[in-house]
Amino acid sequence: MRNPLRLLKRNSPKTSEVTPLDGVDLLLADLDGVVYKEHQAIPYAVESINRAHESIAVGYVTNNASRTPASVADQLTALGLTVAPDDVVTSPQAAVRLLAELVPAGSTVLAVGGDGLHSELDRAGFRVTTSAEDTPAAVIQGYAPEVGWVELAEAAYALQGEGAERPWVATNTDWTLPTARGTAPGNGTLVSAVHTAIARLPVVAGKPEVAIFEEAVARFGGASPLFLGDRLDTDILGANRAGIPSALVLTGIDRAKQVLAADKNSRPTYLIDDLRELFEPYPHPVETTDRRGDRLVTVRGAQIRMSANVLTIEKRGDNPTDLLRAGAAAIWGSGLAIYGLEVPEELYA
Repeated sequence: MRNPLRLLKRNSPKTSEVTPLDGVDLLLADLDGVVYKEHQAIPYAVESINRAHESIAVGYVTNNASRTPASVADQLTALGLTVAPDDVVTSPQAAVRLLAELVPAGSTVLAVGGDGLHSELDRAGFRVTTSAEDTPAAVIQGYAPEVGWVELAEAAYALQGEGAERPWVATNTDWTLPTARGTAPGNGTLVSAVHTAIARLPVVAGKPEVAIFEEAVARFGGASPLFLGDRLDTDILGANRAGIPSALVLTGIDRAKQVLAADKNSRPTYLIDDLRELFEPYPHPVETTDRRGDRLVTVRGAQIRMSANVLTIEKRGDNPTDLLRAGAAAIWGSGLAIYGLEVPEELYA
């Protein structure tokens, strides 16, 4: 599907009347940074998702491997959403499916992680151990806040020496995790610790890999999905790989600086402040060229000029996100890397 931020509309000064949800029959949402932070709902998220759920299917896709789908559903229900456990697609579910393709059913598996991972392993019939001395057939690793050096060391022991050929599956490799107190190390940091010790990389199941997106679409049966995420390197990259349109909501990890520097594989279809904008006409960038040959990118009242490698703000407009949309479109359409451009500091704010 065409990306309206990448493919700029020419000679079309009017804002489109099409909203991000027009034509969508399945809304898939990440959790941390999109629906909530820690135990607090993000403003307007619950109301907007409930409104969407009145007419289309809604599912939740999370890389958080520490919790079960039932516990996630309970949390979302407490926030005011209507959610059943089957509405939640987790990276442990995708990881255990990958594991089942690599080792026989009933095998002993060394598991690093929390209840979300252990429950899926039990459901699939695997025998779980936490010790490399039990000669596991494979290692599977996911995030849990209690994971420490002892657990990581056991994984490393199981994957070296005679275990050098054992499969190693990671639920996800998110480098960071948003919390109420700030950004914390994610599962990718823990996986990297094992990788550093054994000089191997795991097979990864969660975002940005395609398996978890394919599972979500298959489970809910959507023909025209839209994915909501707050991270370019997992949510948006994964949706793009899976061929699913995406909206980056600026309520989580990635903000203006990351948006402007996004590579061609990690650029969203839509860029929104909060989930209310799912129901509003989306303002696509409009590009023109002046007599000097400079590119002018306009989003409603905001306008960016690009002359060679220099960006300047011509009009700020009334909405800072429109200015960011215009700046991102100018940079993304230039074919130049962000480090080779002169970008006004205001665009990063």
